[in-house]
Amino acid sequence: MSKPLKRSFFERSTLEVAPELLGKRIILRKNKKKQRTGVIVEVEAYTSNDPACHAARGKTPRNKVMFGQGGVTYVYFIYGMYYCLNFVTEKKDIPGAVLIRALEVNEEDTRIASGPGKLCNYLNITKEHNEIDCCNIGSPLIVTNNNYRDNNFSIVQTSRIGISKAAHLPWRWYIKNNPGVSKL
Repeated sequence: MSKPLKRSFFERSTLEVAPELLGKRIILRKNKKKQRTGVIVEVEAYTSNDPACHAARGKTPRNKVMFGQGGVTYVYFIYGMYYCLNFVTEKKDIPGAVLIRALEVNEEDTRIASGPGKLCNYLNITKEHNEIDCCNIGSPLIVTNNNYRDNNFSIVQTSRIGISKAAHLPWRWYIKNNPGVSKL
């Protein structure tokens, strides 16, 4: 059985964690059985002092998970049709999260996992997956080391996409030349 990343991996600066999530594998299980999996190929970072961050204006019932411990999921609903998966970063009471934007999927199921809403559709992520502790081996959703391409890949850092506030910040990272990366 794959071991999840340790909490100490997530409880660091969001801007450090985000690019280091590239090449890691998300495993979503149902009844301790592997249900869906994919390799993270694109991420975006959101920090407490970032006007595009859901926690920028303080704690609310929607974003309270961002103020908790790192390594927990933050799932929210947008445009009345899509869920978005984030992993909480930083130490408790310092809000931050990494949005998972795209996955590489090497399975018979060829549904597209590019874009945060589409990857949640692929993984069957819903609001019920909010506040899951991904550092617990028994959790239905974990993130593992993967030795993706023997960790021999190039990372591109660029500005974020799909937002209006602070879009200029270079807080989006993706694996160069990966077909799963969001198209602009």
